[in-house]
Amino acid sequence: MAVGALTVRTAFCHELLALQPATIRGNASEILALAGMSAGGRGVDTTDTAAAALPAAQALARRLATVVAVTGEVDYVTDGERVLSVAGGNPLMTRVVGTGCALSAVVAASAALPGDRLENVAAACGLMKQAGEIAARQGGPGSFIPAFLDALYQEVQG
Repeated sequence: MAVGALTVRTAFCHELLALQPATIRGNASEILALAGMSAGGRGVDTTDTAAAALPAAQALARRLATVVAVTGEVDYVTDGERVLSVAGGNPLMTRVVGTGCALSAVVAASAALPGDRLENVAAACGLMKQAGEIAARQGGPGSFIPAFLDALYQEVQG
């Protein structure tokens, strides 16, 4: 949502935090900004690493009693105490507009599932990374989106 890059969006996201979200998903710069720490970003892109933002994600998760996913080359999902890491994906995922938004939607849906929310969110991140790996084998960035959606569908169908 470009938290930290755009003042109006940052203010809106801080208002949303008061509603006690079940899960928060963002790139490193967005999570650092939400946690009130400095962040480096260019619009919705990040110049920080997910690993560098993990302490901020843990602090944010503890403060809000929620699950925070800070995503990047490796995704980190935390409830403030436990941390799960999710590797995989493909660099094309960072070059195609909308993959972060799609990830946020899948993460939000996973938060509504029964069971351990931390594990559900980590599984959602893993599902998206796996779909990205499958889609990247189909070609370049122009064919990535349809292949990604097809792969996501196939993974969910089992």
